[in-house]
Amino acid sequence: MGLTHFDQEGNAVMVDVTEKKITEREASASGRIQVSREVYETVKNGTAAKGDVLGVARVAGIMAVKQTSNLIPLCHALPLTKASVDFQMLEESCEIEAVCTVKTVGRTGVEMEALTGVSVALLTIYDMCKAMDKGMMLQGICLERKSGGKSGAYER
Repeated sequence: MGLTHFDQEGNAVMVDVTEKKITEREASASGRIQVSREVYETVKNGTAAKGDVLGVARVAGIMAVKQTSNLIPLCHALPLTKASVDFQMLEESCEIEAVCTVKTVGRTGVEMEALTGVSVALLTIYDMCKAMDKGMMLQGICLERKSGGKSGAYER
């Protein structure tokens, strides 16, 4: 399968989804941020100077999902039916895992929205904690699963 965002002359184009079937579509993406023990404990205990780190990161991720077509030039604006961001604290590795799940009923998928949501959620954790640890690392951002559409289901 070739690249779909280019025409025959190599120009960037938004994919024409007019003829695609309207189906229920869902995607989940995940990623992690590795932090210092101090940051980990601060986030876990809810004692960050800037407030509820995970609460703010959750809202930021959801807001980012809704702005994906404004950030990624060739993404379609989609009528979303669900956007969520959940976190898991990974004690041994001092990591915080974020998972973003997005749903729509439409002609194109929500993979980019899920990836954008998880990325911004992790960036927000970085922003809120950078005074304590500038060495935090975002890693492993990836699509975990998607369903719906012509290409069907995918699971990592």
